[in-house]
Parts: sequence; structure tokens; C-alpha cells
Amino acid sequence: MSCTTILVGKGASYDGSTMIARNDDGAYTLKHLKVFEPKDLPKMYRSVGSKVSIPLPEGAMRFTAMPNASKEDLKKEGLWAASGVNAANVGITATETITSNPRVLGADPYVVYQPAKGSKKEVAGGIGEEDIVMLVLPYIHSAREGVLRLGSLLEQYGTYEPNGICFNDVNEAWYMETIGGHHWIASRVPDDRVIIMPNQFGTDTFDLGDALGEGKNYLCSHDLKEFIADNFLDLSQDGVLNPRDAFGSHSDADHVYNTPRAWFMGRYLCPHTYRWDGADARFTPESDDIPFALVPEKKVTPEDVKYLLSSHYQGTAYDPYGSYGDPSLRGKYRSIGIARTDFMSLIQIRPYMPESYRALEWVCYGANVFNVMAPLYANIDHVPNYFGKADDRVSTDNFHWTSRLIAALADASYDKSIQEIERYQEKANAKTRSLIHSYDASFARESTIQQREEANETIAKAVQKEADDALAKILKIRTADMKNNYSRADN
Repeated sequence: MSCTTILVGKGASYDGSTMIARNDDGAYTLKHLKVFEPKDLPKMYRSVGSKVSIPLPEGAMRFTAMPNASKEDLKKEGLWAASGVNAANVGITATETITSNPRVLGADPYVVYQPAKGSKKEVAGGIGEEDIVMLVLPYIHSAREGVLRLGSLLEQYGTYEPNGICFNDVNEAWYMETIGGHHWIASRVPDDRVIIMPNQFGTDTFDLGDALGEGKNYLCSHDLKEFIADNFLDLSQDGVLNPRDAFGSHSDADHVYNTPRAWFMGRYLCPHTYRWDGADARFTPESDDIPFALVPEKKVTPEDVKYLLSSHYQGTAYDPYGSYGDPSLRGKYRSIGIARTDFMSLIQIRPYMPESYRALEWVCYGANVFNVMAPLYANIDHVPNYFGKADDRVSTDNFHWTSRLIAALADASYDKSIQEIERYQEKANAKTRSLIHSYDASFARESTIQQREEANETIAKAVQKEADDALAKILKIRTADMKNNYSRADN
């Protein structure tokens, strides 16, 4: 699942929150926001894809998730719960598909499902993106606990794919990457930094001593030191491990698909810290050494994260919608905001709010270039139908399908529609921000689930009004450009 991920430390964010966010770039997969109660969980988890069976512990908590909504997808692929927040105000987004290399996979192969064949019995595979949220989120009370629980599962059951996973709580955000079939590393996001991840193994600094000792800022699989030494994975000349070099890839494909996204995000966050353009640029779209964690030049807001995860290299020669510069460069690199995005979620844990409404889950569906991100209170029992009731029938009663309709129409008439899109985004963002401010104040240091659900319903109605209005305007613009228009007596 090719995605783009951003993590923001509490000292780098505008209000002291930790934030984790990810574009889920699927293949036109229908998603919806859903609340899972402990009673909904089985005692034995079984993966649809890899057939692995894993016993689940007691003490599960209520949590939100963004599972598949199509009955066909659920049958073929499983839940793929993707992201969410639990009742302890711990967030997860899983996963960012990353890269590996043959040296790692030769030493620790993926645990791949093997169907029964002839006299050979079925052999279960490991865990992967389909499973991680359901196996971890209901049972953790901190971001660090999330890393440790998932790490123990990876070591025991293995994985069949390379993944990056984000966790956050009120104090910390952690980024975790798998290494081969059973190994892993995790880094606490420095409070003053932002981590940017574009489908590549990203970690470029790691303290093995801390990870295997105190574990203050780093964690890893118990035998990682021996694994590196035994398989000659450390490529450093100075003895300072660079995990990206040791465990990741540096392919030609990375230079059109992955590194340009890191370049654009770094260029936005740190425009003056490094030179990003020109003959003497420190980093270019094809640089392999763009920093994993950056100190942003200004505090980062949810709107900044949404802008980055919607980006298509605007303001550069690589913008596929551009009308300036060398035409051969337009669309050269894979955009961040891409047509096949199923949803984007941003999980914000606010330290200055009571626990009952500390977590906000910002949600949008479809291609981010043209959609709106809406904040919802996460500690709830029920999701507004507009965000949570989706099925295979295309309908403007659902935010998922409305967002896809707006995007498809606006993309086809970009130059004429983009102004209406920007008005839609600004209007909806301002309105939902205003509603969050009002409800935060009205809760008066405490709130009930019913109050939070009523707030979410009001936010959903406000978003639906703006989305319906935007759809009508974009539809009118697109209709005027239909090829069967004729000039005579058109008025």
C-alpha cells in the first residue's frame, strides 16, 4: 500500500499536540470510519490474507478505525483497519509501505503464506497491514506500549511485507519500521522535529546502545545487534550505523517515486535551512540522503500537514497541473496527493484538554488535492452516518463518495475549478475549526459521549453542506466544458 506519512513532535506543533498522519493510497478502496467495542473482538484473531491465527489478550478497549467498507473487499482482503484512536487516547496509523534490500531479505526472509498443495499442508504467513491495528490498538495505553506489543508480535509471528507504523499519545510519537521477516526498529520523534516518510526505509540515525539498554529514544528487536553483525549489514565507514543504508533501498525507482516526495515536504518545512533548488542545491528530488527528521522553521498545524499530504509539486516545474516551465517535466515525479488515495487521517492528541475530549481525529476521503479534512472527537460510541455509513452504492449522502465525485470533476477542469475547490476548503476548514472551538468551550472541562457525538453530528452537517455546494458548482463548470456543446442558440 503506497502511502505518505508525517509525524509531528509536540514541540514542533502549533499547540503542543503530537500528530501522526498518513495518506492511505490504495486502489479505489471504499473506506469508512467505524467504532469497535471490546465485544466486537474475537478471542482468536485470524488473518484473511495470511491465515495466521493469534490469540488476543483480555482488557480490550473501545477504539475507532478506518476499515474496508465494501463487502467484497472484506471477504477478499479482511478489515485493513488502517488507523484510529483508542479510549486511552493512543493513536496508530498502519501502515506506510517501505522498502528493503536483498541482503536483509536473504538473512531474514518474509513469512509468506503457503496454501495447501497435494500432500503439503497449508502454512500460515506472518502479520501485515491487514492485521496490525486490530492486533495492537485495543490493548495499548501509550505509544511506547504500541511499539513493544507490535515488536513482540513481529518477533513471534513474523511479517510478509515491509512496513512503517506510527503511534502517538499525549507525550510522545514513535515511528517503527520492520526489517525483513522478524526484526524491527523504532524511534521516538524528537519533540522539536517532524518526520517525513515517502514509501522508503527512512530512519537515518539510530542508537543501538539506547535501544538495547534504557530504551529512552530508541527500541528494537532483541537480537538486532547480532543480526547486523552476522550478516554484515552496517555499511558505514565510521562505525556509525545508518539504518537507511543498512536495511533500505537506493533504487532508480526511488528517485521518481519516493525521494521527490521527501524533497517537496522538506522544502516546505525548511525553506531556508537547506538549499532545495538550483545547480548548487543541497538536496534535489532525487537525493537519497534527505533527512528523516527535520526541525521545521515554524510551528506545524494540521492545515500544514493536510497541505503537504495534498501536494502535487505546485510551484515547481514538476506539477502535473502546471502551465509553465518545461512541459516534459510536468508529472515526472509521483505526486503526494494522488488520485488513488482512499482516505487521509490525522490523529491529534491535545495536552491542554481533559482526557474525555483530548483526541481529535481529522478525516478526509479521496484525492486530497480536492477534498476537505474534517475534525471529529474520537472518544465516541457512534460515528456520524456521513463519515461512517458507506457501501458500494455511489451516493452524495456519504462523504467518501461525494469527495470522489468532486475530485473527478475538478481534475477534468482543473484551471476553471481550482478556485472553487480552494473556496470550499477554506470555508469548510474555518467552519469546522469554529465548531471545535465552541464545543471545547461548552464542554467546560468535561464532556459526555453523547455531547461529543452531538458535536460530531453538527460538524458532519456543516461539512456536508459545504461539500454539496462545492459539488454543484464544480458540476456546473464541468458541464459547460462538455464536448457536445454547440455555439448556435446555446443561450
